[in-house]
Amino acid sequence: MASGRGTATPTGNPLLVAKAAVHALALAPLALLAWQFWQVFSEADIDALGADPVAEIEHRLGIWALRLLLITLAITPLRQLSGQPLLLRFRRMLGLYAFAYASLHFSAWLVLDLRGYWLTLFEEIVERPYITVGFAAWLLLVPLAITSTRGWMRRLGRNWGRLHRLVYAVAALAVLHFWWIVKSDVREPLLYASILGLLLGWRLWRRLRRTRRQPLP
Repeated sequence: MASGRGTATPTGNPLLVAKAAVHALALAPLALLAWQFWQVFSEADIDALGADPVAEIEHRLGIWALRLLLITLAITPLRQLSGQPLLLRFRRMLGLYAFAYASLHFSAWLVLDLRGYWLTLFEEIVERPYITVGFAAWLLLVPLAITSTRGWMRRLGRNWGRLHRLVYAVAALAVLHFWWIVKSDVREPLLYASILGLLLGWRLWRRLRRTRRQPLP
């Protein structure tokens, strides 16, 4: 029985509404992909995923992992420019979604491409440079996802920040992975490389600016 004091509801909390919207937007590409996969599997629309469904599934999952990773990196500059610390509330969420899409991308390659020939996994990683850098990017994401909780922040202290700087290397490896996959038409990976360059350039500029402001000993 509801009281007459006007208790707060989830829909009345702007932060909860914003988080729900971010969850919905982050899951939308996966939901669409799942629906199109079902269309192909059930033969309702065998062309729903194009001429090569396996390649399309792997590409979609990988590209959304990269996009979400870049959005995660954009949170800090946006917060600094806007002065809205509330944006930091979404950084961990988006980072975990980036890891989830990257893991699905890797799993799709294992299941749909290798088709259970697990013994060839390390052979593929060693012999194909684009798979090497892609696997390295995913491997570096694993400890970042595991240590993304407040409990791990307390345990690691200052080392937590040092560890999570690996995300810059992950983003660079992910862009390189995409670049080597497309081979000829590099316009899209060039766009993501440019965005990453701007994000890293902003951080470098901020760090140099802080260094110049520090008084001499």
